[in-house]
Amino acid sequence: MGLVKSRSAALMCGAALSVLAAQGAHGQPIDVNASNITVLERLVIGAGAPKVAIDTPQAVTVVNQDDIDAAQATTIGEIFDNVPGVAVIGSDRALGESFNIRGIGTAESSGDESRIIVTVDGAKKFYEQYRMGSFFSDPELYKQVEVLRGPASSTLYGSGALGGVINFTTKDASDFIADGYSGAARVKTQYSSNGNGTLLSGVLAQQINDSFDILAAGNWRRSDDLRLANGDTLSGSEFDALSGLIKGTARFGENDEQVLRLSYQRWNSDAEDQDYSQTGTSAMFGLVDRKVVDQTAVLAYENADIDNPWVDMKANLSFSDTQVDQSGASPMAASFGNAEYGYRTWQANIENTSEFSGENWDNYLTYGAQFSRQNRIAEGRTGTGVIGTHPEGEDTRLGLFVQNEFVYDDKLTLIPGVRGDFVWQSPEVSRPEHRDVEDFALSPKLAALYEFNENFSVFGSIAHTQRLPSLDELYQYGDTRTPSLQLDKETSNNYEAGFAVSGFELIQEGDQAAVKVTGFYSDIEGLIEANPRGVPGPYFSNIANASIYGVEVEGSYESGNVFARLAYTAAFGEDTDTGEALTSIPAHKLVATLGARNDEFGIEYGVKGTFAASADTGVAPSVGGDSATSGYVTVDAFTAWKPSFGALKGTEVRLSVDNIFDADYRDNQQPDRSVGRSFKVSVSRQFDW
Repeated sequence: MGLVKSRSAALMCGAALSVLAAQGAHGQPIDVNASNITVLERLVIGAGAPKVAIDTPQAVTVVNQDDIDAAQATTIGEIFDNVPGVAVIGSDRALGESFNIRGIGTAESSGDESRIIVTVDGAKKFYEQYRMGSFFSDPELYKQVEVLRGPASSTLYGSGALGGVINFTTKDASDFIADGYSGAARVKTQYSSNGNGTLLSGVLAQQINDSFDILAAGNWRRSDDLRLANGDTLSGSEFDALSGLIKGTARFGENDEQVLRLSYQRWNSDAEDQDYSQTGTSAMFGLVDRKVVDQTAVLAYENADIDNPWVDMKANLSFSDTQVDQSGASPMAASFGNAEYGYRTWQANIENTSEFSGENWDNYLTYGAQFSRQNRIAEGRTGTGVIGTHPEGEDTRLGLFVQNEFVYDDKLTLIPGVRGDFVWQSPEVSRPEHRDVEDFALSPKLAALYEFNENFSVFGSIAHTQRLPSLDELYQYGDTRTPSLQLDKETSNNYEAGFAVSGFELIQEGDQAAVKVTGFYSDIEGLIEANPRGVPGPYFSNIANASIYGVEVEGSYESGNVFARLAYTAAFGEDTDTGEALTSIPAHKLVATLGARNDEFGIEYGVKGTFAASADTGVAPSVGGDSATSGYVTVDAFTAWKPSFGALKGTEVRLSVDNIFDADYRDNQQPDRSVGRSFKVSVSRQFDW
């Protein structure tokens, strides 16, 4: 455990890999079109001008379709295992997952859902409810996820992204239709032994003509209660969900430079006698009948005019609706359990990138505006129907932003940017102490990257962002506590610095390796936290200042027959007023994957080890005890077979075993014990015409 807990050990490891890469590179550039590109050579489109991850002056990880398939995930949280700096918090229940990035994010804090921005095809997703997770969907709907860590992402996505941004991208028909064909159908089934979980999935993709294609996808996924490694059952983890996606894409104009997309996705779960508490086991809240419906509709337009450097435009209009309808709640939770909760958000985005260039420089100026209107809904079925602890209201925002990316001599990249958000908030229920709130948040940044040569670069950034209070924090009331209209903005000053190294033909012909090391420090002032129960006065106050700092190491090696990945995170955090450690900081963790492949037979196999250090603090356990946790080690194994010829061409078979040794532990950001060993198998087949 000492290796995992030591930040210096990780840096030494990264430095050693860097030296190896530099010595073996022979000055040859990375070929981003090669089939065996590393994780850090994947294309990033959510951080300004498109670039590979290793060339961004901030920490970015791209999870692609192969990663999602290999995870054989039952819930969304399982696809982030190999992403440094990201932890899935709450529980392993499908309705109990939330995100934590660099120590920002707690499942029971109403503000944390707004400290991390989550989007689906550009549409912002948001949900906050007591004892519930924040994002409900199915892994089968997506082909890529980008994780942009740190508040530098606030410029393009919205003030207040203290932790960062998670961008989900849904599948397209073109992902399935091969060259020379006009259509494809893909069917898939999956089984997990722990929970007796099953999946039935189908995709139909059809090219209607040369400029229009359409995709329809549907999934039915279910699971019984999961078995914990200690032999207990994770109550309330059973679920039965239907999800689907329909998406049409039209390309037109000269060289098909203009694209129009219309998509609609829906996730639905309907359960009787489900545990009310989904973020952690808590029998005192009893059971509830709960129906969850999540919908996202997006109309998007792109115009990448090659002949006009002034125009590279993206615009979208989106609608997001998440509704939770509850009834039959046990007496303990009846006052707030028998109710309908929800968020409906309309949003419009438009941005354009203008390109300028000279003899040895290029400049990309991105500017745009975002408008959103969100309605928070809570309708109780008893008494007045008003739920003071989940106040209804409306949040309207207008964001204006500009970001400039200047590249000199293909070596120096400078990215200054600034964003301003105007916010208007109003309560639905009129009380004497209620009033409308208007405010403004500012998010400037400056980032730089310098490439010494084709193999080594350094980068750094300074970013400031402000987070405005949410509707919940402003207007929540109950017992002797009153609305918190006195709240100030949270502010974060974030500093990052690091280096990246890549190499080519290190051990064998055609292989590649890359390592990126990022150190970060965030100074956060005015953190909004709930006041203790029973204390008269405002429900929330700006009662904490904090510092969070740490290091992330991401590395990968790819060759024709061997691959390896490394993701290490060490974060520290304290309340700078009291000196106490923050409970939201995940334990230091190293995830290492080693595998091999045989392209001739389409076989891939490997093992993944997760090594977590002990932690002195964290969330409280579901069953009494110390919040501190011991270190742990888990081992997973996987194999895949994808024949590329013969009668079985288009077939894919995956087998894996999670937590082979049935390790019993508690992650310090989850109140429940670990899920036990699970055998997984999935079989898919694609048909082309």
